[in-house]
Amino acid sequence: MSSPPTLHVSLIAMPEASVSVLYGLYDLLNAFRTMQGIIDSATNYPPFEVEIVGEEAGEQRLAGDTLTHVHRSIAEVPATDIIIVPALVLEKWQTGRYPALVTWLKQRYDDGAILCSACSGIFLLAETGLFDGRQSTIHWVYSRHFQKVFPNIPLSPEKTLVVAGDREQFVSCGASMSWHDLGLYLIARHVNPAAAQAVARFFALQWHRDGLAPFIAFEGRRDHGDAAVLTAQTWLATHYSVADPVEQMVRQSGLATRTFKRRFTNATGHAPLDYVQRLRIEEAKRRLERTGESVDEIGWQVGYEEPAFFRRLFKRVTGLSPSSYRRQFQVPDYSARDTAPKQD
Repeated sequence: MSSPPTLHVSLIAMPEASVSVLYGLYDLLNAFRTMQGIIDSATNYPPFEVEIVGEEAGEQRLAGDTLTHVHRSIAEVPATDIIIVPALVLEKWQTGRYPALVTWLKQRYDDGAILCSACSGIFLLAETGLFDGRQSTIHWVYSRHFQKVFPNIPLSPEKTLVVAGDREQFVSCGASMSWHDLGLYLIARHVNPAAAQAVARFFALQWHRDGLAPFIAFEGRRDHGDAAVLTAQTWLATHYSVADPVEQMVRQSGLATRTFKRRFTNATGHAPLDYVQRLRIEEAKRRLERTGESVDEIGWQVGYEEPAFFRRLFKRVTGLSPSSYRRQFQVPDYSARDTAPKQD
C-alpha cells in the first residue's frame, strides 16, 4: 500500500514573527521526520515537509532581534499545501507593508493551499480579503484593534481554534500558545488522530479544550467619550460588590433608568448588569488564583449571597467551574515560594 503524499508546509518569516511560535510549529510538524521510532504511532513516511519562507531567502531578523535562516524566498515557492503565519509581535498593524506576501498568499490559495494563522498572524492573512465574512479567532489583546482595521471579519477570541470555508481552508487559532492546538489539529487532520495524540503525549502538550475564555481578563471599554458612563464605571470599579449596584449607578447619574442603561450599553458594549457580573467574576478569578479561601466565601466577597448562583454564573462566563479554574491557574506547590521573612 503506497504512502500518502508528503504535504509541503510554508512557515512565514517576517520581522514581526514570534520566534518561539515559528520554531515551535517547525519542530512539532517535523516530529515524524526527526523522531522516527521514538514517538508511538509515528508513520513510516514524513507526512510534512516544513520550510521557513519569506520575501527574501537567507538571514533575517525576527521579533526580539533574533536572527533566523529563511530557507527559500516566496518567489521560489510556486506551490505549497499549507501556509502558516505565526504569531506577530506588534502594537498596531499597518496595512500595505507586505504587498508581495499578500499577492503570493492569494496565488497559493487559488492553487488550493490551506491558509492558517497563529494568534496575531491573521493580520497578514486578513489583507488578502479572503477571510472577509469568515469566522476567525485571534489573541484577545489584539481583537479590538483587529476589528477596527478589518471590520468585515467576525471574531471569536474566546475560541481556541476556528476552521472555516467550504473545504476547511481557513484555520485560525487564538492566544499565542494555542499554536499547540493548531499543530496538533493539522496532524490529526492530515495524518490521523492517533498520531496527534502520540505527539501530544511526547511533547506533553495539552489541548485547550475549554476554549480561551478562562484566560481572558475582562477590561471594560473606557474610551467611549460618555462622561456619565465613565463616572459610573469608575465608581463601580471599587463598589461592584454592593447590593443593587445598577440601581445606585442610575441614581448617581441623575438620568432616567432607561436612558442610563441605553447609554451604558452603547458606550461599553455590555448591559449594566452584565458589566457588574463580569467585574465580580474577574475579582473572583484573582482570589481563586491567589488565596486558599473557599469558593463560597469568595462568591460572598464579590457580591453573591447564593453560592449555587455564583458557581453557575462563574462557569457561564469562564467555561470552568470555580474549583476547576483554581486547579488550572493557581501557582502549583512546586513553584510557590514562601516569601515571608524568616525569624531568627
